[in-house]
Amino acid sequence: MLTPRQNLLETIRGGKPDRFVNQYEFMEIIMETRFDKKLPIGGEGVNSWGITYRWPEGQIGQFPVHDEDHKVLKDITEWKKYVKAPVISTSEEFWAPAIEHANSVDRNEKFVTAFVAPGIFEQCHNLMGMEDALMALYEEPEAMHELIDYLVDFELAYAKEIINHIHPDALFHHDDWGSQKNSFISPEMFEEFYLPAYKKVYGFYKANGVELIVHHSDSYAANLVDYMIEMGIDIWQGVMTTNNTPELIKKYGGKISFMGDLDSGTIDFPDWTQEICGEEVRRACTNCGKLYFIPCLTQGLGVSSFPGVYDCVSAEIDKESKEMF
Repeated sequence: MLTPRQNLLETIRGGKPDRFVNQYEFMEIIMETRFDKKLPIGGEGVNSWGITYRWPEGQIGQFPVHDEDHKVLKDITEWKKYVKAPVISTSEEFWAPAIEHANSVDRNEKFVTAFVAPGIFEQCHNLMGMEDALMALYEEPEAMHELIDYLVDFELAYAKEIINHIHPDALFHHDDWGSQKNSFISPEMFEEFYLPAYKKVYGFYKANGVELIVHHSDSYAANLVDYMIEMGIDIWQGVMTTNNTPELIKKYGGKISFMGDLDSGTIDFPDWTQEICGEEVRRACTNCGKLYFIPCLTQGLGVSSFPGVYDCVSAEIDKESKEMF
């Protein structure tokens, strides 16, 4: 029986996997590298960039607050006045838990995986709000290019410390690029503003021994896959059914792999059932096949919003492996 790491490599290289890669099983994500912690439900907090986040009761996640009193970046043309990157700690005290976690992993079994979130596009709209960020791309492109370069410089400095301290085999990087139906910006605009940024960031990780780039965007982004390949993404995690995953596999398999096709909104809700999990897993595995595909909830970590859903989906994937392999 192949290890989770070996089975993943067989799957994305078009080899001979002996089962479906089961969701996040191949990654040991080192969350201790983060210096901004997730809020509790009902909580409010200010992160290291000065962004205020709230997690209201009854909602499944936190989001930044963008009224005039809380918005960090109030004028894109004066971004240098408002945006100050946090100091990246180099102290052994800060990095010790991450190092201990990474050192505990059998790298023959799993990929030691660095975690970075939010990504460059998300950070732009977290700082100023979605509407302001999208308008700035049209109205103040020069200032937006400068801001993005500044965020890239921070990511590269952070990447250097992550690599030096935990020597990751993989990177799991978040940046949502669309809604369920379309990308937030046109492919042409994405190519101008965000492709060069990610080529620098992902190129740096690859040049420094990181074997696997996994990018999370639980959205429609089928129109950006060519750019994902160009920037060095190995696995797009979060691919929703609206992207027509089987067609993407047929078109791009061998250049990039797809992790998802199990829409969390369809499966992970208060009245979920084992029957729903089973039906959706069976559909995804049957339609998408054994290669270049990892069945997975589109959620951006190995968890579910409602207790029991993630484990149920994992059990159903194991059932499909026994049927199809």
